[in-house]
Amino acid sequence: MEHRVVTGDKTDEDRGSELSLRPRRLSEFIGQNRVKESLSIFIEAARSRGEPLDHVLLYGPPGLGKTTLASIISVEMGVRLRITSGPAVERAGDLAAILTNLAPGEVLFVDEIHRLGRPVEEILYPAMEDYALDIIIGKGPSARSIRLDLPRFTLIGATTRAGLISSPLRDRFGVVHRLEFYSVDDLATIVSKSAQVLGIGIDSAGAYEIARRSRGTPRVANRMLRRVRDYAEVRADGVISEDVARDALAMLDVDELGLDRLDRKILSTIIDKFEGGPVGVETIAASINEERDTIEDVYEPYLMQLGLIDRTPRGRVATIGAYQHLGRDFPADETDGQARLL
Repeated sequence: MEHRVVTGDKTDEDRGSELSLRPRRLSEFIGQNRVKESLSIFIEAARSRGEPLDHVLLYGPPGLGKTTLASIISVEMGVRLRITSGPAVERAGDLAAILTNLAPGEVLFVDEIHRLGRPVEEILYPAMEDYALDIIIGKGPSARSIRLDLPRFTLIGATTRAGLISSPLRDRFGVVHRLEFYSVDDLATIVSKSAQVLGIGIDSAGAYEIARRSRGTPRVANRMLRRVRDYAEVRADGVISEDVARDALAMLDVDELGLDRLDRKILSTIIDKFEGGPVGVETIAASINEERDTIEDVYEPYLMQLGLIDRTPRGRVATIGAYQHLGRDFPADETDGQARLL
């Protein structure tokens, strides 16, 4: 079992070769304005009452800031953050050990909370609702149940698959927020601030070029920034301009919409192998030798956001936008594409 403790002070890892790009306060967090406003109100109210924040569920595609927001909440509340993940908590005893070691008010962050096993999840019900832990001692006729009181704490769950969380668990979260893809303007601001932290020379046009190809995701934007920096240092004068960013991203095989090779492979597979669909995601995964979860969690949300694929009861369908982006002729026998979506 793996879990970590994060304090308000920076760790040695944070002081490594590159400073952490994650904001540490809500005021520093860019984008997700609706979520920020709600959290700021709930945090201020909890602090004024001297109580822990209510349990929080954050969901949405990967890379949008769920872990960052969990860290910010712990800093704003002035408490430690303990981090674990659903796959790491294999047994009910693992979770019980974490819960009994929490200090009053601490934040427990569980990433990929949808992957908790049912026995582990059932331990959470009384822990979240009554701040108590029910333990069975002994076996058979002599077995008895005892209840251990837990300190009041805040559980923050994060998931990319909110639909896989059971209703009893989801209903125990008092604060539920979906994180949306970021606007290009917000991403450009993030890229500029990250460049400043990393000591990278960049102009506004270069930042915007990186931002508009970053799939609406800060994690992708920061990763691209580092790679474009490498290109600028070797092939240019070290400063990222619009032309330098465009050439670097072309070398990385990232196109004008921010699609990479696998995105385009998914689209071309649907169009070329399955006549535009509908086709099941399992079939797509087998055709391109990729995991189904990776397609559903990482690639599909952005392709759907761009309107390049649709989900239908019969499977995935390539839209006319996908044909146009790949330079293919849309089938003439489909009236306005509507028959393809039925």
